[in-house]
Amino acid sequence: MTRAVWLKADDEVGDWEARRKRITTGLEAGVDWVLVEKEDVQRVRELGTVNVAALGTDSAPVTDSEVEPTEDERPDALIAGKNSEGDGTLDLPGEHSGSADISLLQRADDPTNGAFVRIHSEEYESFAETAAEHAEYTLVIGEDWTIIPLENLIARIGEETTLIAGVQTADEAQTAFETLEQGADGVLLDTDDPDEIRQTVEVRDAIGRETLDLKSASVTDIEQIGSADRVCVDTGSLFEHEEGLLVGSMSRGLFFVHAETADSPYVASRPFRVNAGAVHAYARTPDGTTKYLSELGSGDTVQIVDTEGNTREAVVGRAKIERRPMFRIQAEVEGDVIETLLQNAETIKVATPDGRKSVTDLDAGDEVLVYHEDTARHFGEAVEETIIEK
Repeated sequence: MTRAVWLKADDEVGDWEARRKRITTGLEAGVDWVLVEKEDVQRVRELGTVNVAALGTDSAPVTDSEVEPTEDERPDALIAGKNSEGDGTLDLPGEHSGSADISLLQRADDPTNGAFVRIHSEEYESFAETAAEHAEYTLVIGEDWTIIPLENLIARIGEETTLIAGVQTADEAQTAFETLEQGADGVLLDTDDPDEIRQTVEVRDAIGRETLDLKSASVTDIEQIGSADRVCVDTGSLFEHEEGLLVGSMSRGLFFVHAETADSPYVASRPFRVNAGAVHAYARTPDGTTKYLSELGSGDTVQIVDTEGNTREAVVGRAKIERRPMFRIQAEVEGDVIETLLQNAETIKVATPDGRKSVTDLDAGDEVLVYHEDTARHFGEAVEETIIEK
C-alpha cells in the first residue's frame, strides 16, 4: 500500500498568506496532496507541483455566459461535505444516515469525487461508511473520539475507498498508519508547524520501507583479476556512516558495500557515493527487484540499506563508469557460494562483525555482511525456476 500525506489548507487555516505559507512548507517537505478551497486551485499550482483537492461540488453546469475552467483551475479531486452534511452544517439525510442516500455526493459531478466527514457521533461514523461506498476518497476527522471510529471504518470499508484520517501531529499520523495493522491509506494533516509537516512525511516514508534480514557470509576466496569497467553510483542523498548498497554478481546473494563516508589520509570522503563494482553486477532497488549497475542512470532509484537491515530509497544523480583493477570476492552463506567484483582500492569497504573493512585487507575466512535469498531472477524479478550462475 502506498501511503499519502494530505495537507489541510482551506479557509479555516486563515487568509491566503497563511494558507500559502503552510502550502509552501508542505511542498518543500514533500506532501502528496493539498486540500484547498476551489478558488485556490490555480494559486497552488503556481506554487509547485502537487496533487490538489478542492472542497465543494460541481452541481451547477457551466452556462453559455460562463467560462469553462482551465486545466490549472480544475482540481485533481473534488471533495464534498464541507458546509453541508459532512461537517454538520446540514442535517444528515434520513432517519439513519447509514441507509440514506448520500446527497452530498449526488450533487457532485466530478468523477474523482470524495467525501469530507467530521465524526461528531456514531451517526456520522455510519454516514462516513456509506459515503465511502460512493467516494473515491473519504476524508474523516475525529472530534472527541479518533482511534475507535478509525478502527471501525478501516475494518468495515476495506478497499472500497481511499481512507484519509485527520491528524494534527506526526505521532497521530504514525498511529493512523498503524491502526489495526492495516492502517489508513493517508492522513489529512492540519498544522502550521514545519517540523510536524516534515516529520509526518518522514513517517509516511518509513511506513513503506522493508527491513532486510542480512546474514554473515564467510569469504572463501579473494583474488586480483585484472581490470574491468566499474561503476560508482552517486546519489542525490547523503549516506549515513553505516549505510551502503547491496550489490553482487549473483542476484540471490548481494554483498553489503559501504558508501564512501569515511575520510582517508589520501582521499576525501564522498558521502553520496558507493563504488559498487563491475558493470555486470546487480544492485537492489526499493521495490525489491534488481538492476544491472550498467543500467543505472540519473533519475533511477536505488535501495539504501544500513548494517541492521533498515532501508530507504535514494535517487541516482550520476553513474560513473571507469576502467579499474578489480578483485573477485567469493563467499559462502548457508551452503551457497556467491561472489562479486569490486575495485582494488582502499576506499572500497565491506561490513564485517568488527566494523567496516577495506577489500584490500580482506582474507579468506573473514566474515562479511550479505543479503541472501533462495530465488532466481528474470529481468530483475524473482521467479520460480532453475537458473545457474557461476
